[in-house]
Amino acid sequence: MTELDLTGEVCPFTFVRTKLALEALPLGAALRVVVDHPPAAANVPRSARAWGQEVTRVAAEGARWVIEIVKRVE
Repeated sequence: MTELDLTGEVCPFTFVRTKLALEALPLGAALRVVVDHPPAAANVPRSARAWGQEVTRVAAEGARWVIEIVKRVE
């Protein structure tokens, strides 16, 4: 699983960087995104689903959130 640590980043950069990271992965690959900006914890999964990706996990870990996404579409 590829990890993208976006700690310290705010929206819309979390959205843009997640989308670019997914574009670089092959179909079926998993991406673990770590954020600490509260709006990103909701916006990144919502955007990923809107792109047709599968969000498999969103979990708070202390002051951060972990979002796991499986790439399902190009």
